[in-house]
Amino acid sequence: MRYEKIAAGRFVARPNRFMALVDMGGRTETVHVKNTGRCRELLVPGARVYLSDAGENTPRKTRYDLVAVEKGGLLINMDSQAPNAAVREFLEAGGLVPGAAIKPEFSYGDSRFDFAVVPPTSPPELALLEVKGVTLERDGVVLFPDAPTQRGTKHLRELALFPGRAWVMFVVQMEGPAWFAPNEATDPAFAAALRAARDAGVEILAYDCLVTPDSMTVHRPIEVRL
Repeated sequence: MRYEKIAAGRFVARPNRFMALVDMGGRTETVHVKNTGRCRELLVPGARVYLSDAGENTPRKTRYDLVAVEKGGLLINMDSQAPNAAVREFLEAGGLVPGAAIKPEFSYGDSRFDFAVVPPTSPPELALLEVKGVTLERDGVVLFPDAPTQRGTKHLRELALFPGRAWVMFVVQMEGPAWFAPNEATDPAFAAALRAARDAGVEILAYDCLVTPDSMTVHRPIEVRL
């Protein structure tokens, strides 16, 4: 997935979870943060950030969306909408199930899952895919979630009951981490539900991404440690 136009700046502050102040060459701009998670280890004063630019004539209240940040030697996309967009491209290019039909935002039971995947078989056997974006990195290890998620735990429990094939795909919004693990300290219920889903037959996947200031592409699988 790609953004049309990108600008750069330095993070100043985050007055609330939806907004940030960014220094753009001496001018402080109020921008929209496209991630309502905590992101405390990413949005630190002085961090270089990248902003999607909607243009001068936009009717929006804010011209810019904060979509990526540099953390040490890492460039991390932190746009919460980017994982689904990148995974859709990945699936449509034949990722997971070549030739499958892809149905985004598919309702099943009491939840809406990110994708239904319908393989080119006869009869077709519906599969479900839930996507989780990962931005939390510690010493080369990536973790999810960065805050407790009751909704995420509910998704896992419903996938564990699904009678067909199902995946949870953790999209790591950076390149090159050593492995992925659930963030047990932050959300033990999610970690337990993830292991229970695996034991029920749900396939747990993690992929890193190639990230530039104006793009993010699903790259390659990384190790999952539960």
